[in-house]
Amino acid sequence: MARHSKPFRDRNPVVIGAISLAVIAALVLLAFNAQSLPLIGGGTVYKAQFSEAAGLQPDDPVRVAGVKVGKVESLSLEHGAVMVEFRVKDAFVGDQSEAAIKIETVLGAKYLALVPRGQGELDPDSPIPLSRTASPYDVVEAFADLSTTIDQIDTTQLANSFEVLSQTFSNTPDDVRTSLQGLSRLSETIASRDQQLKTLMAATRQVTQVLSDRNGEFTQLIVDSNTLLQEVQKRRQLIDSILTNTQKLSTQLSGLVADNREALTPALQQLGAVTDILERNRSALGETVNKLAPFVRVFTNTLGNGRWFDSFVENLIPGVLGSALCGGASQTPLPVGCSSGGGN
Repeated sequence: MARHSKPFRDRNPVVIGAISLAVIAALVLLAFNAQSLPLIGGGTVYKAQFSEAAGLQPDDPVRVAGVKVGKVESLSLEHGAVMVEFRVKDAFVGDQSEAAIKIETVLGAKYLALVPRGQGELDPDSPIPLSRTASPYDVVEAFADLSTTIDQIDTTQLANSFEVLSQTFSNTPDDVRTSLQGLSRLSETIASRDQQLKTLMAATRQVTQVLSDRNGEFTQLIVDSNTLLQEVQKRRQLIDSILTNTQKLSTQLSGLVADNREALTPALQQLGAVTDILERNRSALGETVNKLAPFVRVFTNTLGNGRWFDSFVENLIPGVLGSALCGGASQTPLPVGCSSGGGN
C-alpha cells in the first residue's frame, strides 16, 4: 500500500526554516564570490609587488599590448610593499612576466600593463617581485605637493637664514663667499616674489582640481574621438573609391569634350544663330499666337457638328437664284452657298 506524502503545511517548520536559511546563506556566498565562478567571473587572480600604488585603484583595467584582459581586484600593504591582486582572463601570464603601473589619460587615470614573459605559467600564489615591476611618476601629484610645500615655507625667515649664513662665512675664501652671496640674493628674490608664487601655485592647484573633476568627461571625449577615427578608418576604402571614380569621371568628360569639340562647335554656333533669329522675331511670334487663337476657336466650332460641317460664303450667287436653289431640301449634296439647316 502506497504511502501518502504529508501536505506542506503539516511539515515541521523548524526543518523548513533551517533548509531555507542554508539556501539563502549559499546564495549570499555565491553572490560575494561571483567573480570566482567559472561561467560568471572566470579568469585567474595573480599578484604583483610595487614600491608604491601610484594612484592605482580597484577595477582599473589590466592590459596586455594595449588590449584589456582583466581588472585590478584589490590593493594592500604587505612588508613595506604594495601588493596588487589582479584578475586575467583569456591571456597567458608567464613565470617571468613584468608588470607596470602606467598612466592611461592625461588626467591621471591609471592601468596595469602586463608583459607576459617566460616559458612556464606564473603561479597565482607567487607574486611578481619588485625587480620586475615599475611605478610611474605622477606629474599632477608632484605639482600639488609642490604648491602645498611652498605654501608652508616662510620665505622671509629663509632669506634671513641665508643672510646670516653669508655673514658667518664672510671671512672664508672668495669662492665660498661668492656662492653664499648668490644664495642670499636668490633667497631675497624668492622672498620678493612670495605672493606671486603663492598665487601661481594656488591657480595651478585649481587647474589640477578642475581637470580631476572633469576626468570622466575628458575620458569620454577621447573615447568618442577614437570611435570617430575608427569609423573614418572603416570608411577609408569607400572614400578612396569615391575620389578615384570622380577623378576617372572628370578624365572621361575631358576626353569626351576633346573628341567632340569639332562637332560641338558648329552645332553650338548654329544654335546661337537660331536663338538670335528667335530673339529678333519674338514680338512677331507673340502677335501670331495671339491672332491664331480666334481662328482656332471658330474652326473648332465649325467642325463640332459631327460627320459634316457648316460653311457659308456670302454673296457667292444672287439672292433670288439662291433662294430657288436652296428651296429644294431634297437635293444632295446641297448647292454651294446653302447650309444644311436650310438657313443662311
